[in-house]
Amino acid sequence: MSMKMNLKTIAKACKGKLHCEESIGTREIEGVVLDSRQVEKDYLFIATRGERVDGHQFIRQVFEKGALCVVCEQEPTDEVKAYILVEDSFAALREIAEYYRSTLDIKIVGITGSVGKTSTKEFIASVLEQKYKVLKTAGNFNNEIGVPLMVLKIRKEHEVAVLEMGINHFGEMTRLTQIVKPDICVMTNIGQCHLEFLGTREGILKAKSEIFQSMNPAGSVCVNGDDDQLQTIQKVNGKTPLRFGLSTEHNTIYASDIIDKGLFGSICNIHIDEEVFEANVPLPGQHMIYNALAATSVGSLLGLTTEEIAKGIAAVQPMGGRNNIIQTPDYVLIDDCYNANPVSMKSGLDLLATAKGRKVALIGDMMELGENANEFHTEIGAYVVEKEIDVLICVGTFAKYMQEGAGTENRNAHRKTQVYYFETRAQLMTQLSQILQTKDTILIKASHSMGFEEIVKDLR
Repeated sequence: MSMKMNLKTIAKACKGKLHCEESIGTREIEGVVLDSRQVEKDYLFIATRGERVDGHQFIRQVFEKGALCVVCEQEPTDEVKAYILVEDSFAALREIAEYYRSTLDIKIVGITGSVGKTSTKEFIASVLEQKYKVLKTAGNFNNEIGVPLMVLKIRKEHEVAVLEMGINHFGEMTRLTQIVKPDICVMTNIGQCHLEFLGTREGILKAKSEIFQSMNPAGSVCVNGDDDQLQTIQKVNGKTPLRFGLSTEHNTIYASDIIDKGLFGSICNIHIDEEVFEANVPLPGQHMIYNALAATSVGSLLGLTTEEIAKGIAAVQPMGGRNNIIQTPDYVLIDDCYNANPVSMKSGLDLLATAKGRKVALIGDMMELGENANEFHTEIGAYVVEKEIDVLICVGTFAKYMQEGAGTENRNAHRKTQVYYFETRAQLMTQLSQILQTKDTILIKASHSMGFEEIVKDLR
């Protein structure tokens, strides 16, 4: 289905110079991609320069696949049908997406926060799908490349888009919100992610609050009212944020009567306005209740009934690498290896502690924690012992501080946690089968760059 953007309009939006026959300039594109393998008939291909691949090398091939036009930073050496010459292809991507957003009549939910953006997105989308045709962020498309690409995937049939907006530097959110212009902003929490670049939790709040700059002035903000940093947000565009959480003190939407089913989720009562409804939260961990509350907040703003909200919460499916429970013939795996920071690591350990039988924490380095990285890793090691986890297997450069933290706590603990340390994943894999026992429940968690998804594949 056409995006209702022709080449002349696109060139003007990205301040580029269009080179083509006059008749081609008024033709409309069908899609926008950066990956030449994804090109289809009448697509716009944006040639970008990456660390390993230069998209300009594939210009001839994309025309052979049916591309209508390319955006590029240098004139193509081969004779091509149409191209738009720009100074910066990545900037052009953002500018094209920003223009396209201005043509759309659709509600967009923008989600930010230190932890839980993806799982919150899944809950919100599942709830809204009970009433609307929803587009949601795919994979890890939540940065300055992924967000504009997701905006450019919105089509006429979509009624709501639910987009993650991730950052790790000041100014990034300003650029993202200029593109997205969200109608509803959701903030999950302010943790210790990206301290290396943002300095303090106050700095993280300031950077993520840039999301308000270009949001719909008549829009709404939903925040976790149990988070001490988010409690400081009193007004946005003259409106008080809608607060959700477990406490009744700060929140208008809250959960009570929580029944923890361990690895199989939880049941709770959710209070909203004067109504109370029972929610079956199918994914494990207390943080999933917060996700259900965030989804309740957004659902209520977009006119869903409590019955529709409850149905959407119950329908949420686990995602690979994010608290995905996998039962193999030998083990129960808690696959949470997509990413890690101190808050999410403790949440994962809290979940592991609810398991029956022997509990194994197979955890690795947490990245981008700044000058206090060693201290945070030591704290996690101590927390493993505090939660009475039977076995700690820590992997990585920073993980040696987890080993130290666990050792210190073990001296004063009533029971011993067995601790193993490996500098690399390769070293771990030579001995892992000797450490694990049949029927172990194993939490597998580290920052994405540690490649722990390979461990999950092996254990499966």
